[in-house]
Amino acid sequence: MAAQTIVLNNGVKIPVLGLGTWQADDDPKIVEQAVHDAIDAGYRHFDCAYIYNNEKEIGKVLREKIAKGIVKREDLFITTKLWNTFHKRDNVVPACQRSVENFGLDYVDLYLIHWPISYAENADGLIPVDENDDPMFGDEDFLDTWCGMEECVKLGLTKNIGLSNFNSEQINRVLSIAQIKPVMNQVECHPNLNQKKLRDFCANHNIAITAYSPFGSPNRPWAKPGDPKVILDAPEIVNIGAKYGKTPAQIILRYLVDINTIPIPKSSSKKRIEQNINIFDFKLTPEEIAIIDKFDCGGRIVQFEQYKTHKEYPFHLEF
Repeated sequence: MAAQTIVLNNGVKIPVLGLGTWQADDDPKIVEQAVHDAIDAGYRHFDCAYIYNNEKEIGKVLREKIAKGIVKREDLFITTKLWNTFHKRDNVVPACQRSVENFGLDYVDLYLIHWPISYAENADGLIPVDENDDPMFGDEDFLDTWCGMEECVKLGLTKNIGLSNFNSEQINRVLSIAQIKPVMNQVECHPNLNQKKLRDFCANHNIAITAYSPFGSPNRPWAKPGDPKVILDAPEIVNIGAKYGKTPAQIILRYLVDINTIPIPKSSSKKRIEQNINIFDFKLTPEEIAIIDKFDCGGRIVQFEQYKTHKEYPFHLEF
């Protein structure tokens, strides 16, 4: 089953469901197999990032599938992200080139600024820390970074550019100087954090929303007592699933599509990969959407508290 598409603010189509490729397991064979299974299941949208350290493995599978005639390059939508150590304007194009080369493709479809926060450029490693294990931040303005992103479009390295983990005030600042408007803001979004205000803000500016951690990362190793209840177990979700013959995960993904976001569930299980895309033969009713809306409690899972001292930490604002 292929995912449906929506049209971005520049007329480009994007599938409304993709495969997330962040893997807690470092074995590259796992993500290779996941991408292989996903293409066979009908996925055409793959969400990647330089920091995930698996662009080469993903690109290998994509090229194999293209060479075998199973997919065409123009049917794929490949997203990757600029990491925090490359925010200096002059570093953006080389970073994008590196990702494109990692994939072994001629271009990516969407390039995002992963975070509005910059890391120290010349420090060792991609997550530089000082002697106290505190992050070493840079002072690059993401408006300069955005100018570098626009250069990537002009050079043909990416078809589209956007943001990730930006709040409304930060998006407004980008819009104030952008020659090329961001098409996307990728944020954590699930029933416990449905991002209603940020979704409305982005919709008013014709910016699409990609929803990462669509299930609220129930297996996250950093879970704490008092965190929101795992929504996959909620009787309300289970009951809606029983009506449609769907799993709770499928109901949540359908909910996220129905509230006009693009969920990117991550899985290495062939069965779940196939189930996750099998959500386009039904729609939730307004009443069912309202039931799931009630789970919203501002339950942010990805806090990145080590970023809180940075002036551009995005989660100090409500949205």
